[in-house]
Amino acid sequence: MDAVSLSTLLVAAAMAGWVDAVVGGGGLLLLPALLVAAPGLPVATALGTNKLAAIFGTTTAAATYARRTKLDWRMVGPAAGLAVLSAGVGAALAGAVPASAYRPVVLVVLVAVAAFVLLRPRLGVVAVPARRTPVRVAVAIGVAGVGIALYDGLIGPGTGTFLVVAFTALIGADFVHGSAMAKVINAGTNLGALVVFGVTGHVWWLLGAGMAVCNVAGAVLGARMALRRGSGFVRVVLLVVVLALVAKLGHDQWVAR
Repeated sequence: MDAVSLSTLLVAAAMAGWVDAVVGGGGLLLLPALLVAAPGLPVATALGTNKLAAIFGTTTAAATYARRTKLDWRMVGPAAGLAVLSAGVGAALAGAVPASAYRPVVLVVLVAVAAFVLLRPRLGVVAVPARRTPVRVAVAIGVAGVGIALYDGLIGPGTGTFLVVAFTALIGADFVHGSAMAKVINAGTNLGALVVFGVTGHVWWLLGAGMAVCNVAGAVLGARMALRRGSGFVRVVLLVVVLALVAKLGHDQWVAR
């Protein structure tokens, strides 16, 4: 790999770390960058290398949030444990599902997420503790630890965004606390997927390690900005990332064929 391609990937890793720490969706930047900078790289290897970089960033962001916010470990702990297993299953199946099968579904979900956030301007801006009932908590654990985690192992981009929206919509978390919980779950999904990709030989370890350093730097900056600027800032970034994901998947579905 030449110096220009390597530099591009390192910058993309730092930007992805920032986006992931604030609201998730860093894979939108890093996966395409990997595939462009390393032509012929198998998709599974790109996914595995992305997970190696991302796990350091998400873990760093999770630790930063945990020091500054109060996390409900009775909910986050079980969800993270399930996420490790579910993402591992998703990673094992990653090569068996063609992109054409999931893009339309993900597009519909993303458009629905964007509409949901736009039509409910108070969503996530302030916490709604009354929503945190035992049933809703159980549903949130299942959605985050099984459904979204399985998606992360299979596909990846947008996982953090889905987690943030799930926690704000289901249990009434504000966006900052929703993002904090999402980082813990996302660290679990990255671990589960990375183990499977590593065992099957689909990780470019040296490149991933270099990108991990930059991803951590971006994650620290992103987490600190989200904590300092609050839920309104996270909401804006969330909408930008969701719309960017819609544009990217729409392009892949209809234009890039």
